[in-house]
Amino acid sequence: MKLNDLKSMSVDELWNLHEKISAALTQRITEEKVMLDERLRTIGAAGKLARPTPERRPYPPVRPKYRNPKNPAETWSGRGKMPRWLDPQVRAGRKLDEFLIDRSARKRSHKA
Repeated sequence: MKLNDLKSMSVDELWNLHEKISAALTQRITEEKVMLDERLRTIGAAGKLARPTPERRPYPPVRPKYRNPKNPAETWSGRGKMPRWLDPQVRAGRKLDEFLIDRSARKRSHKA
């Protein structure tokens, strides 16, 4: 359809054309959506079958290695991000060794 054809059409004819185009677009969009949803389901099912998630191996509990002298309940194993209570003290110049838990004293108290 050429632009000249549209210019020669009446308002009623243009409105009818608009309604036909809207209906055709709605139908095609719906068909494409159904097709894409089915494709996603197929891909999703294939992805689940192809890669089963492996079980994580159990890690043994890690004993605390460092203790906060101001609050002995706060401990850190030395793994992961440095805790909030320890970071500012290390930045101020204190050594990490100053916060070590005395393992020999702990072993003696457990034996008694």
